[in-house]
Amino acid sequence: QVQLVESGGGLVQAGGSLRLSCAASGSIFSIYTMGWYRQAPGKQRELVAAITKGGSTNYAESGKGGFSISRDKAKKTVYLQMNSLKPEDTAVYYCDAIGRLKYWGQGTQVIVSS
Repeated sequence: QVQLVESGGGLVQAGGSLRLSCAASGSIFSIYTMGWYRQAPGKQRELVAAITKGGSTNYAESGKGGFSISRDKAKKTVYLQMNSLKPEDTAVYYCDAIGRLKYWGQGTQVIVSS
């Protein structure tokens, strides 16, 4: 089993920045990809960015521009740096990890005010 705990969400004005963190624990040796998704009210959950065990990154259209995914292996944590935030970035952001199974965190709310 893998446990994921997100943090770092909150309320920010348009143009501001936030850094989300996702701390992993449990059977993390089995994980080969971790990523960030988001789900806005009334919309489907969508990929924002992902990072592999080897450090390769992939950004969906929603994550291009002001977002950057990174990791700290020692802290077993993946980050999502979000700059130049827009009101349309408002969503619940979820961390996921893919190993033998796909795991999800509980989500962290990001609200961007105009």
